[in-house]
Order: sequence, then structure tokens, then C-alpha cells
Amino acid sequence: MSMSRASRSQERLVVVGGDAAGMSAASQARRLKGPDELEIVAFERGHFTSYSACGIPYWVGGDVEDRDQLIARSPEEHRARGIDLRMRTEVTELDVAGGRVRSRDLESGAEAWTSYDKLVLATGAHPMRPSLPGIDAPGVHGVQTLDDGQALLDTLVRTAGRRAVVIGAGYIGVEMAEALINRGYEVTVVNRGQEPMSTLDPDMGRLVHEAMEGLGITMVNDAEVTKILTGEDGRVRAVATEDAEYPADVVVLGIGVRPETALAEAAGLPLGDHRGLLTDLAMRVRGHENIWAGGDCVEVLDLVSGRERHIALGTHANKHGQVIGANVGGGYATFPGVVGTAVSKVCDLEIARTGLREKDARRAGLRFETVTIESTSRAGYYPGADPMKVKMLAERRTGRLLGVQIVGREGAAKRVDIAAVALTACMTVEQMTALDLGYAPPFSPVWDPILVAARKAVIAVRARTA
Repeated sequence: MSMSRASRSQERLVVVGGDAAGMSAASQARRLKGPDELEIVAFERGHFTSYSACGIPYWVGGDVEDRDQLIARSPEEHRARGIDLRMRTEVTELDVAGGRVRSRDLESGAEAWTSYDKLVLATGAHPMRPSLPGIDAPGVHGVQTLDDGQALLDTLVRTAGRRAVVIGAGYIGVEMAEALINRGYEVTVVNRGQEPMSTLDPDMGRLVHEAMEGLGITMVNDAEVTKILTGEDGRVRAVATEDAEYPADVVVLGIGVRPETALAEAAGLPLGDHRGLLTDLAMRVRGHENIWAGGDCVEVLDLVSGRERHIALGTHANKHGQVIGANVGGGYATFPGVVGTAVSKVCDLEIARTGLREKDARRAGLRFETVTIESTSRAGYYPGADPMKVKMLAERRTGRLLGVQIVGREGAAKRVDIAAVALTACMTVEQMTALDLGYAPPFSPVWDPILVAARKAVIAVRARTA
């Protein structure tokens, strides 16, 4: 049994989860309060802390040579800052009424209770594993943590065959398909959607489809996986749909992730429609004064639609951690919400989106106009002026910007940040046309592609309201 709260002079903060949100919260709280005021105990069930999960596909694909390049801060560095970080230790139960957590050492099996005054839940998310025959066979991998990435690399080294099937074509699926191509594998992507990248509208996803096929990836859309077939040795040998079988020496799940909230649910903490924890603006779990949550295990407010969403991104997780740490440490901070900005790439094709897709806007009950323009990343006469396509959604009556999607070559993706700021500021497309953006021929045409799309959207909105 751990020391009781009543017998301790300083407060104790317990953090469950040692990656972006959890350790950002712990580090920020430590900056604000010293060890004599606040004891910090953190539990992490894996082998690594404070790492870039977003970088795993690039490590697997060989763009990043060494795994440790993805680690921002080691356990030893956290401990040197006065954080009692316990690795390979899984929290198995939350006793909210008693203010304590039960943990199990995964090496020795020893269990113990640790009391807390303040609790941070940063349990992350887990790859979705559909209930299919053979889904747990050797050679089938989800990729969410560094441990997952290491397990996949170990399989790639041991496997004699060179055929890979990726199930799903979201960000992870697309990035892992390219990584496996870079590893010399024949890659098939089986996707139940109309086009890859369901975070884009299908007309923009089609551009990603074409780029993937240009890399030599076989795309199978509108296909539902029914089972994973195994050989006599029990290892994966193929992925089956209703219409075909696709040979596989390794299978990667790129279907997406779900919030890791089983602990929270068992403890009676509030979950949203997407099974993520619900918090207030200070990232405090609703209805619980001394419990905070952040990162991939929470739902956040979409500032455009006004609805709660689950978005698993390291950018959000680090911000959540900073907000939580400030509040735990006696300061004050809030996390107002997101607009849903994300970028990715397939080879040299850049992909970006922010705000709402067409189906998101319909689901939210919004009426809107959609425009699509083609432009270039630089002045047309300047060397390296590559084409890009910009799609923009604007609310029908008000002209409020609702969303932007961009697909193009070098210099395309980060233009989405202009739209992200405009969305956050609730700007109209007409207001956007007056934005004072930087211009020089090596960086942009005189009219930046975002402004060209905004001008076209203004015309569409005016035509509808005339």
C-alpha cells in the first residue's frame, strides 16, 4: 500500500500515460511547482516516453534512420526533472471515490495501489482491430506506438516474402503503404471507402488514389475485408474480401484508432459519442474536480460544426498537456477546440485539409456552396511551379468559410494553415480575399491559390443569395 493522502505534506499528481499529453502535463506542472510542493508519479506501460507516433511510418520506411530520433525526452531525462516515472507499469484500475489507482509491473507482475490528489488520464488510443477470423495471427500489425513500430520492423526483417496488404486508406494506411513500398514490398491497399483518405471528399481523394497507383501501390476500393487467411504455420498468408483474396506475408491495419478509455469507462467517467472522455475547457473531466484528461483519449470541440469530435493528433495532445499542466500547477489555461487541420503526403504529392467536408457540413445541418480551383505553387513562369487543386466550402447565406482541402506538389500542403486561421477567426470568404499574404514569384502567384478559391467562393455565395 502507498502512503495515504492524509499522511503526506505535499500534493501528489498521478499521470496515467507517458507520451505527449501525459508527460507534457507532468513537465509543465513541474515547472510551476517544485518537488516539495508537488510529487509527480507517472505510469507508462510501454518501453518509451515522449515520442513522435506521427514519425513511425517514416522510420519504418527508412526516411528516419534510427528509432531514437523520434524520442523527444527519455525516461531518464524526465526523472532528472523530478518526475517519478515508472516504465513497463500498467494502470489496471481507477478508484475515483478513494482517490487511488492500481498498477501492475509488467515485468514482475507485482501490483500496488497509489493514492493521488490530482489525476491526469493520458491513455491515448489503440488501433482498431475488426472482429475478423485470423485478425490476431502472427504477421498482422497495428501501428500506434513505438513498440508497435518495432514489432512491425522485426516482422519485416524475419519475413522471407515481399507481399504486404494494408487494410484501410486513412492517414496511417496511406503512409504505411508508402513506407512498405520504400522497403521493397509489393503493396495492396484494401479500402472500404470510395477513395483513399476519407478525411477528404471523394473528388479530392481520387487525386491521392492516382498518386498511390503511380508509386506502384495496388488500390482496391469499395471492398470489405471478411477474414485473414493463415497458412499451416499459423502465420498470415492472405487477406480475403467477398470477391477476392490478396496474398500477404505481412498485414498492416490502417483502419484508424479508437480512444483508449476502458479504464475510464469502468470507473464511471463520462464518455462521448466517439467513446472519448469529455472535458471542460480547462481539460478537466466533466463532473470531477481533480481529474484531467488529454491527448488521443478525449473528445474535443469542433469550432466549425459545434460538435464533439475525436481527432488523434500529436499537436492537440501536446497542447492538452500544456493546458493541464498549467491548471494542475496552480495557473490557468484553456483549450478552446479545433478546426480539424491535418496534412500528409504520398511521395511528393502533398495532402491537406481543415474544417468540414461536404458530408460533415450536411450532417451539421449547414447549407453551403462548394468551389474548386486549379492553380500553381509559384508564379507560372518561375521554375518548379507545380499544379495544385484547392476545394473550398462556404456557408450559403453568410459566406462563412467552412472548410478547405488542398492536393498538390511542393508548397501546397502548408497553405492550409491560412484557412485554419481563417476558420478559427470565423472569417467569411469575402474577408479572406483581402488577406495580406506574402508574395514573391518563388513562393506564390500574385493571387495565392487560397485567395483565388476564396474569390470564386464569394461569387458562388452571391449568386445564390441574389
